[in-house]
Amino acid sequence: MSSFPHLADPLTDGAVVLRDYRERDIPEILIAYQDDPRLHGLIGEDRPPTGAELGTRAEREAAARAAGEHATLTILEPGSDTCRGQIRVDAVDWDQARAEVRIWLAPQVRGGGLGRNALRLAGEWVLTTSALARIEMLAEPGNQAVIHAAQAAGFVREGVLREYRRKRGTGVDMVIMSLIEADLA
Repeated sequence: MSSFPHLADPLTDGAVVLRDYRERDIPEILIAYQDDPRLHGLIGEDRPPTGAELGTRAEREAAARAAGEHATLTILEPGSDTCRGQIRVDAVDWDQARAEVRIWLAPQVRGGGLGRNALRLAGEWVLTTSALARIEMLAEPGNQAVIHAAQAAGFVREGVLREYRRKRGTGVDMVIMSLIEADLA
């Protein structure tokens, strides 16, 4: 089994900074869910998390990374330590060398390229520091902002998985995109 390394230093490309998820991010995360009541649904959650649930996630992050279960990175603007969003690598299948990535951004920073740059930086980190060879990203067809950001980050659109997820008992189509090391060139 493989694991996800902790960042010795934050990752940056000059336009975005990624660092390990910390408990101090919780207030900004709660505010983002409050500012966008649709956020939980857009990233595949049944409901917004509570502060206690976010605290538990933060406490378990180190063990989950060591076990190779998932990794969560906090998205920052350069020169700031305020959480502007997160990228989570999960649904990890080490035998098949693939995982899924999910991203969310606070409403006030959407549309400025932060998501695209964060996805690219996180993709490079995962593909060059772990034994994973493929990162998948799923989005509802109507979530054009995420689809556009992923494609701008180098993810290749592969098609639509029909009725792939269930939402309130109904099948929901999902666009599947992927990033492999060859896409980084």
